[in-house]
Amino acid sequence: MDISSSDSALGGTILVTGATQGLGRRLVLDLAVRGAAATLLLHGRDRGRLDDVAAEVRSAAPGTEVRTQLADLADLDQVRAMAARILDTEPRLDVLVNNAAVGGGATPDRREVSRQGYELRFAVNHVAPYLLTRELLPLLTASAPARVVNVASMGQAPVDFDDVMVERDYEGLDAYCRSKLAMIMSTFDLAAELAEGAGTGVTVNALHPAHLMDTRAVREYGFTPAVPVDEGVRPVVRLITDPALATVTGRYFDRFTDARAHEQAYDPAARARLAAVTRALIA
Repeated sequence: MDISSSDSALGGTILVTGATQGLGRRLVLDLAVRGAAATLLLHGRDRGRLDDVAAEVRSAAPGTEVRTQLADLADLDQVRAMAARILDTEPRLDVLVNNAAVGGGATPDRREVSRQGYELRFAVNHVAPYLLTRELLPLLTASAPARVVNVASMGQAPVDFDDVMVERDYEGLDAYCRSKLAMIMSTFDLAAELAEGAGTGVTVNALHPAHLMDTRAVREYGFTPAVPVDEGVRPVVRLITDPALATVTGRYFDRFTDARAHEQAYDPAARARLAAVTRALIA
């Protein structure tokens, strides 16, 4: 699908998490070259890689303002600190792309935990973007119309509410799939909340960008990449820029197709339980 004819130069500010490698790196370079934002905020957890990609973006698009945000999303204190810095220093935020993620891992039988002691994939892939989005909502709302794009996956597995932290029979890819479904479930909840009444002008959508992109996470787990990373960039750019999607919210896309996620995502009781668990984790 060629999306070039539907691009809109937003002229605002876009924040992309996980911008230093893989999909995130290619995404920010693409956005810069096409002039999709006046300002790009690049997040990463490694200062050297973050500075390198910032230099790449500045070289590729000298007219784009580039600022960096250093934070480890496995530490919720750092997530809050990053959000506070953005609220203090940025006059607007037009798009938030929650892209950073931990994959299945090179040793998928090894259970890892976040700084707060939560299962690592659930913490980074679901809890951190949930918290970051909630913290930045005042700025997104003030900048409306604005968009939140959650980079999820077609790899989805139901959340076990008797074992949310996957302490039994741990396997990294299964934990990853649970976390990505949790992200989709919270996408639907937040979209409905923001659309209530007159609405806030902030849309929230999730997508599976492409199957088995050529990324480090895919290779680490032992999969053979099936498509180049650029195949995943195009569907994300569409959700960011396409004017036809300006009011579309609360959807899950499989690349360019409005699709159906795992059945648990449409279970109100399951979504309510997940919301309660997540609120407790960030309290």
